Amino acid sequence: MSVAIIGAGIGGLSLGLCLHKLNIPFKIYEAVNEIKPLGVGINIQPHAVRELFALGLQKELDSIGIRSQEVAYYSKQGDLIWSEPRGVLAGYNWPQYSINRGDLQMLLYETIKDRMGSDVIKTNFTLSSWKEEKNELEMHFINRKDGTHIASEKSIIMIACDGINSIVRARMNPTESSANWSGIMMWRGTTKVPKYLSGKTMVMVGQKIQKFVAYPIHEFADGDILLNWICDLKAPEDYNWTRQDWNAKGELRELWLSFKDWNFPWLDVASIIRNTKDIYKYPMVDRDPLDKWTGNRVSLLGDAAHPMYPIGSNGASQAILDSAFLARCLERHGVNEDALIDYESIRRPITNEIIKKNRLNGPDEILDIVAQKAPNGFSDINNIMSHKELGMIADKYKTIAGFDAHTLNLSKAIMG
Repeated sequence: MSVAIIGAGIGGLSLGLCLHKLNIPFKIYEAVNEIKPLGVGINIQPHAVRELFALGLQKELDSIGIRSQEVAYYSKQGDLIWSEPRGVLAGYNWPQYSINRGDLQMLLYETIKDRMGSDVIKTNFTLSSWKEEKNELEMHFINRKDGTHIASEKSIIMIACDGINSIVRARMNPTESSANWSGIMMWRGTTKVPKYLSGKTMVMVGQKIQKFVAYPIHEFADGDILLNWICDLKAPEDYNWTRQDWNAKGELRELWLSFKDWNFPWLDVASIIRNTKDIYKYPMVDRDPLDKWTGNRVSLLGDAAHPMYPIGSNGASQAILDSAFLARCLERHGVNEDALIDYESIRRPITNEIIKKNRLNGPDEILDIVAQKAPNGFSDINNIMSHKELGMIADKYKTIAGFDAHTLNLSKAIMG
């Protein structure tokens, strides 16, 4: 028997690689019949990159991602509010990557197959129920299309990595409400464009209720980049936001009027949106922090444990950190519930604080403060906020999220 991992997303696959490094047996159960790339761009922060490097993936990450150099905040008039270096240029020992989520997922998936063989990952296995029997769990799986029983399997513990709409979380917390909608809808896409600013800059423009975010996730041979972009817009109260599907198609008309005049000397936002072939939409949602993740040989990880607003480029990074800490707890205590309790005691307080901070707009609150103080733009940001004030907001979030450069550089990789 082994550790059962429910879900083959970034969290579940990262956990598999961490357990493999420590010689702890596991199996991954994935509901879909075939694992395919899903999603568009994400960022992996240095504290999570450190763990992926410790798993031997540096060369591969460099081949599929962009090492971010800078983040820059602008008003909706295109005025620079604040910028700072990222990754190695900011003094970290590890880079920050801007990367296609699907490419990262497939890298983790293929690495597990190369190192352990494909037998450790079972697809078309949807968890329907489980029960604790003596010193083990018995899990029952069905085909999600027709509901027919597929198999019953046993494990010592089970880790739910099945996302924001986790079946396991719902069973463990039957009175929990549905996802919390922020009132913001997000439209996303990718477009080939010439390089802008440093060529490896993430930009945040506008404010919470009308924001444009963009960063490169691939560089082409001709020097152009594949730009991942997100448009956030405050939606009407009666907007039907309940479909949470990363493949849900959006339409240009839904966001065009809000961004059609956004053409800055350094980036033509309107043209980028207009020239995007496929636009997707997703509601900005999270769930309330839980008081408990663990019980009866089961625990939660990643979005199943702490779904958060996608602010601060932190969601996938926290799932990777969960995986590393959990693997070390299992090594220290053995494969048992004591390890799960120790893991939760480390990770739950930290991630619960990030959920709360992201609800306050995380480091992006810089945009809201400036928009409130200078709605018509400004000629000198120092008349609005000092350089020190801006830096304090950015640094505070890094500390809460665990990637303060000085502290991180003094510590060793969890999986090192």
